[in-house]
Formats: sequence, structure tokens, C-alpha cells
Amino acid sequence: MEKAYYRPSILASDFSRLGEEIRSIEEAGADWIHIDIMDNHFVPNLTFGPPIVSMIRHVTKLPFDVHLMVERPETLFPALAEAGADRITVHPEACVHLHRTLASIRELGIKAGVALNPHTPLNVLEYMLDEIDLVLIMTINPGFGGQAFLPSMLPKLRQLRELLDKHGRNDIHIQVDGGINAETAALVTDAGANSLVAGTFIFGKQDRAAAISALRAASKVAQ
Repeated sequence: MEKAYYRPSILASDFSRLGEEIRSIEEAGADWIHIDIMDNHFVPNLTFGPPIVSMIRHVTKLPFDVHLMVERPETLFPALAEAGADRITVHPEACVHLHRTLASIRELGIKAGVALNPHTPLNVLEYMLDEIDLVLIMTINPGFGGQAFLPSMLPKLRQLRELLDKHGRNDIHIQVDGGINAETAALVTDAGANSLVAGTFIFGKQDRAAAISALRAASKVAQ
């Protein structure tokens, strides 16, 4: 997989102007829209749910990349499928039976991802690869945007790249989320990431196109 994908996280957007914010990043060159759903139980923050996803679906044609930081994520799958989610990523700690959870996502015609917190080892993926389309390496502790990037996650990214290469699964996206900017984009791309989630770095700037271009340029240098 040669192309890198850039996915602005609307967690960092102005919620009072959400439709306009989404249009602005589509025009700026975003590849996907990253949607963080939190329940104030699995992580200490509360965002939004399927009704908001449904409301913003008509705003853009870009795919929706939904990251569930919730307990009992399987209860949201049917509503998210109906709302227009294209990919759903879950945390193994929130799933009683991870394999069954991933299979149930794919049965809805949606791509399935697994998110690994900084403390979560890679070996939880070893027997799940046939059900996985994306692995998200959290480069911060989940729950809030604007946190500092954790450099200690770079070896984990490299080990993930080696694991996927070993199993011949270069089709699985390696995504990173947390503290991504022009500097860290180069580091994670060099370590094997090909899907970058950025919130504050994009939405915190007036010129969103320039921010996304800076990420692309940094990734190309690393490659």
C-alpha cells in the first residue's frame, strides 16, 4: 500500500459550525473524515453518537472513519451502518469477544479496525488479522485531543509493520492518532504508518489546505 491517507478528526472542529467545518476540510484535500465517538465510561469524555453521524452524512461524500471509544461498542453498529459509517474501529478492551465483534462489523458491509492504546500489546492482533482492515496505534492516551505525541510508540509502529509483512497483509492500513503534525507525521510514516489522523494541527489553522499539504510533504520526505 503506497498511498498515505489523511483523516482530519472533527473532534477538534467547531461543533457549532460542524457542517461548514467538514466542507472546509473536504475542499482542503482530506481523504476521509475521522469521527471519534466517546461515552464518558471507556474514556473520560463525551462526544456524539449515530444521530450526529447521520446528520452530517449529507454534508460530504468523503468516507466516514468512525473510532469507537465506548463500552459495548457492538450496540452501536446497526445505527452507525444506517448513518453511513464506512469503517468502524474498536478497542479490544471494550470487546468481550474481539473476533466476533469484528466479524459483526464486516457482516454489515463495513470495514473493521482495531485500536491499540499505548499500553495494549500487539499480540492481541495475532489471530485476528483475517477480520481486520485497519490497525490504529494510539500515540496519545485516548479521550482528549491536543495531547503531546508519545515517541515511545514509534517502535510499536515498526513492530506492527513487521508483523503485517510477516503475514503478507500489506493491505491492512496502519493508522496513527494523537499529536500528529508536520514533524511527527514524518516520524510515523517512516515507522510504517500510512493513515494519519490529525485534529488540532488541521482545525487549529485558518488555512486547512496548507496544513494537509504540510502533512503530505512531511510523509513524502519520510518515504
